Amino acid sequence: MALDPNSRRQFLAFLAGSPLLAAAGIDREWLTSLGATARPDALLQAADTVATAGHPVLQPPRITRAADALDVFDFEGVAQQNIPVAHWGYLMTGTDDDGTIAANRAGFDRWTLKPRRLVDVSRIDASMAIFGQRYPTPIIVNPLGSQKAFHKDGELATAKAARARDHLMVLSTVATTSIEDVIAARGGPVWFQLYHQTDWSITKQMVKRVERAGAPAIAFTVDLLGGSNRETMIREARRDTRDCTKCHLGGAPLPGVSGRVDDRDNRRKPNLVGYEKLPPQLEKGTPTWEFVDRLKQSTSMKVLLKGIVTGEDAALAVEHGVDGLFVSNHGGRAENSRRATIVSLPEVVQGTAGRIPVICDGGFRRGTDVFKAMALGATGVGIGRPYIWGLGAFGQEGVEAVLAILRKEFELTMKQSGTTTLSQISARHITAA
Repeated sequence: MALDPNSRRQFLAFLAGSPLLAAAGIDREWLTSLGATARPDALLQAADTVATAGHPVLQPPRITRAADALDVFDFEGVAQQNIPVAHWGYLMTGTDDDGTIAANRAGFDRWTLKPRRLVDVSRIDASMAIFGQRYPTPIIVNPLGSQKAFHKDGELATAKAARARDHLMVLSTVATTSIEDVIAARGGPVWFQLYHQTDWSITKQMVKRVERAGAPAIAFTVDLLGGSNRETMIREARRDTRDCTKCHLGGAPLPGVSGRVDDRDNRRKPNLVGYEKLPPQLEKGTPTWEFVDRLKQSTSMKVLLKGIVTGEDAALAVEHGVDGLFVSNHGGRAENSRRATIVSLPEVVQGTAGRIPVICDGGFRRGTDVFKAMALGATGVGIGRPYIWGLGAFGQEGVEAVLAILRKEFELTMKQSGTTTLSQISARHITAA
């Protein structure tokens, strides 16, 4: 019998290392390369080939409590079971054939760890200092929109989990909870991720609103200015037959498709509505470095750019007075470069010459991933899909569990590497594979 799609996706990685491959007559290298490049439907076919070869495929039972999770992947199947198919497609989509999602994960294999011995690691300090604020971990809760599409409590549950575990949190422009309510739930500063509007008068009002709410920093997203082709999201939405007129114009269940101010289409996007109707100041084309200069001049908040992946743009950012960078390809949903963010990280750090903080996101699933980024010069690391898996599976408790697992894994890696503070982690602790 063929495995259901969730099981096939969840255990394809297991199959690549399984002795069942030889018995089924399947080439291991072919399956490994397929996992890095093929479309999801091709991956499902490969899993079916093994499953129908007359051999049982071992799989762990699905967890029923957040406390039972051994790693962040344990939350994925539960979340997919709970989340409507169109919403799941929005969460898991990349661009084109989703190849950059796979590349983000494969990128971590370019480096291996160099454990050190006989160092006293009985006490470690994994805290990160950024813009005068200190957090106990460099793991950042990255912006991800439309969180009420995954759980009824949405961003409030995430903010409460960030508060409980004391993580830096960044809120999306297209969140389903307002910046004011999220800061209240977090009980402290929350950064804001900005999607610019075609009318500068609206963008400026949004920036001022965020500043009044108490956000100390704003991260302008620059990797979607040319748009993206999200095939997986569209395919999964076609499978969803619900009529969602209460949330979506026309009833089609497509979260995250609108980033513009439209009171009809953003009924569940409170950060995009309620602004004064001022004489429009329409943008001419898509933003350039001139827009960055204007944004800097409009606020006293720290201004970061999210989506920088080259040393050249990093150097330009410093020249224009940008306060920090996110090395990001939007989790593989911006462009189909097939270049992992962890691969881009070293040249971006070099481009800044150490003058501003650099945060890296994209494909982080393990504490060892976090350690490698820190060794390559990152100030911190952003996570997205894993904590949403936790949210979709068990709400706030699930988010907290994901954060706890990643932090535990990262601190264990620090100990195995003989590092007791973040400042001690360097390129000496990793090597090219």
